[in-house]
Amino acid sequence: MESILLYDTTLRDGTQGENINFSAHEKIKIAECLDDLGIHYIEGGWPGSNPRDMQFFDLSKNIKLKNARLTAFGSTRKPGVDPGDDFNVKALLESKAPAVTIVGKSWDLHVEQVMNNTLEENLAMIRDTVEFLKHNGLEVLYYAEHFFDGYRENRDYALQTLTAAVDGGADFIVLCDTNGGTLPFELESMIGDARETLHGKDGIPTKEKPIKIGIHTHNDCGLAVANSITAVKAGAVMVQGTINGYGERCGNADLTSIIPILHTKMKYPCISSQNLTKLKKVSRFVSETANLVPRNDRPFVGKSAFAHKGGLHVNAIMKVPRAYEHMNPEDIGNNRRVLVSDLSGKSNVEYKAKELGVELGENGLDSRKIVSEIKRMEQEGFQFDVADGSLKILLEKFTQQFSPLFELESFRVSIEKNKDQPCSSQATIKISVDNREEITAAEGYGPVSALDNALRKALGKFFPDLDTMRLVDFKVRVIDGREGTAAKVRVLIDSRDQDNLWSTIGVSEDIIEASWQALNGLFARSLRYAQNFILGISTICLR
Repeated sequence: MESILLYDTTLRDGTQGENINFSAHEKIKIAECLDDLGIHYIEGGWPGSNPRDMQFFDLSKNIKLKNARLTAFGSTRKPGVDPGDDFNVKALLESKAPAVTIVGKSWDLHVEQVMNNTLEENLAMIRDTVEFLKHNGLEVLYYAEHFFDGYRENRDYALQTLTAAVDGGADFIVLCDTNGGTLPFELESMIGDARETLHGKDGIPTKEKPIKIGIHTHNDCGLAVANSITAVKAGAVMVQGTINGYGERCGNADLTSIIPILHTKMKYPCISSQNLTKLKKVSRFVSETANLVPRNDRPFVGKSAFAHKGGLHVNAIMKVPRAYEHMNPEDIGNNRRVLVSDLSGKSNVEYKAKELGVELGENGLDSRKIVSEIKRMEQEGFQFDVADGSLKILLEKFTQQFSPLFELESFRVSIEKNKDQPCSSQATIKISVDNREEITAAEGYGPVSALDNALRKALGKFFPDLDTMRLVDFKVRVIDGREGTAAKVRVLIDSRDQDNLWSTIGVSEDIIEASWQALNGLFARSLRYAQNFILGISTICLR
């Protein structure tokens, strides 16, 4: 079975997604991470379009990739301009990338109505640009933009654009579903026609016609991954996509789904089994670098991808995991999680207690009583499935095994508003650690920010490792709005350090009290990480 080549465009197409922006140095770090994963081609950016991408290619000259070929992206020459005189084409040469991807128009609508060009000149632009770059010793991938849309409206011309790239000497023809509107069964037949045009009736590359086909899809119909897999079955040997599916509008094909499907489900060689176990870590690294909270429900690599909540499900996976899991989560660096909530049963609690190392059955509390207590607390507004570590603390408290690393003595928060000036907030806090007391004060942009700064300042004197932790999201939810401003609220805080993301929770009629509970749990979790008490789980503080 032929190997499938993986082409990552996170650093170019991925950055066109909303709220995604990487510095040149961050792009270097991501490129090294992708290379370590075993990606074959890494598209670094468009050097002719902005100084940052040119800086990236300058920096890339100082790194040595083990597995990947660095690729520069650009467009065909401008109408009526020689490739050697075209600024964007020359920038590709100056990037010193060993491979280049050239985008050209395959849809006559774009040629005539958007570019105000002629169909004949567009073909010449494709052929001339590819030929010029090949003469300069580069590997050239031709990116047939809007191929499937163009094929639907003018089949013959769309196929002529592919032939023009082949005549110029292109090494790959990449068929692009740029608008993301093609359905899998349409795509399959169109690729078959393209293969027949490029390779003859049997559609198989030969020594005389060695051109290979790649696929580049967008997710506007939610079909980017399905279309990519369909394309492989139809003969594509290169799949383009981004980590986490980042990209413009609804995103690109998600390589964190495509890679395990190709490797595990379809048995296509693409990366090694050893590298596959790095997939979740790579997904998390890219999302953290992009400063985006990872999606829990992301297939394969998401926190919830192998999470089980229903009691019947948990009972089954304790006996036979594949009863409710389509693959082994450890194969992609993920792990099985059992959630405890008001939907849980005895099996959930026993599974989690064993996983977290808490002995049950002591102090008159068995798993059934614990389930009952959890359901009562969830009725009050707590959510135990948002943070696994909360369960460990809860179980330890129930069985008198919990020992806090710090204790609150008191805190005071004040808010001042003067006319048109912004509000100012100050917090004073008194804590004790091993019978040593610390009193500190701090300001913040609001009461919770001030309280966070004061607690961080106090604990920092005892636990310097807290410097690696920062807050990434803060949410307030009204549990029942019928009480108006006196309603009970739930505060959820998402935080992270260099390797992990976790959530903490607080519930109270007082938003400051609820925020304190969540902050208290946040720091309790961090301190336990630092002391190796809890590894890889999140915590909350319960009243």
